[in-house]
Amino acid sequence: MFKRLKEKWKLSWTSFVLVFSTFAIGGSSCGYLGRKLLTLTGLESGVFYYVLYIVLMCLLWPLCVIIVSIPMGQFGFFRNYLRKMSQTIFGVSSKAPKPQNGSFSVKKRNLALFASGAGSNAQKIIEHFEGHPSIRVSLIVCNKPGAGVLQIAANNDVPVLMIEKKDFEHGNMYVKELSKYEIDFIVLAGFLWKMPEAFLNAFPRHMINIHPSLLPKFGGKGMYGSRVHEAVIAAGEKESGITIHYVNAHYDEGEHLFQATCTVDATDTPDTLASKVHALEHLHFARVIEDVIEGKL
Repeated sequence: MFKRLKEKWKLSWTSFVLVFSTFAIGGSSCGYLGRKLLTLTGLESGVFYYVLYIVLMCLLWPLCVIIVSIPMGQFGFFRNYLRKMSQTIFGVSSKAPKPQNGSFSVKKRNLALFASGAGSNAQKIIEHFEGHPSIRVSLIVCNKPGAGVLQIAANNDVPVLMIEKKDFEHGNMYVKELSKYEIDFIVLAGFLWKMPEAFLNAFPRHMINIHPSLLPKFGGKGMYGSRVHEAVIAAGEKESGITIHYVNAHYDEGEHLFQATCTVDATDTPDTLASKVHALEHLHFARVIEDVIEGKL
């Protein structure tokens, strides 16, 4: 059971123990506080006693686990966990909608695109979500000065966050930066660094990647771009394609969400195969992102 939960939440064993401990301590604290508060009412049993107890548990439990999660270093996990729970229960964002022009609108979910290169996928994703009723691209995160995706961000008036590897790999400084933009979901669109534990904890099952092969073949550290297409052709494969998957602590090993294929012809070169794969990326990636965020996948 513990292993299944760990895999579902995409946590390391250390983080899983801390999360599980937070649930246990927060739940115990909630029960203790609830009983103490009930003693103030003078009630000891009866229907009203148990109804009031249930109401108190529902109100106190989120507060208790959030408070306990702070010293445990798991605030990001529980923030997203409670947000997802509220969305499941109420069908909308956990934040109350604000009236606009006499009606109510649901808060849009903010998407951050991480990219290192030209940004063709980023462009297609921005175009797809332009004017979308509930999802918007709110931030481009880039680790490479001069990358083409920066011009795409400028052309589409999307804010940019430039990151440094040392700060990215250690600590949660950039997780805090993303919180300023109220980012709900992360998409890796040609981003070459492995995501550190701080991001995995803060965005469990809220971070996906696209890989230019049919995983588990031709994935792993160092397998990106033309290297993948060269390896596919060298292996004599008859087909290749794309894999869209959740991000976990290992390169290209997260749970698969979607795959699409293309043929590998005898005349194909890495460049021609790359063109076929890019066409699949542009056709499917944005739609799959939308389906994942909206709970259709």
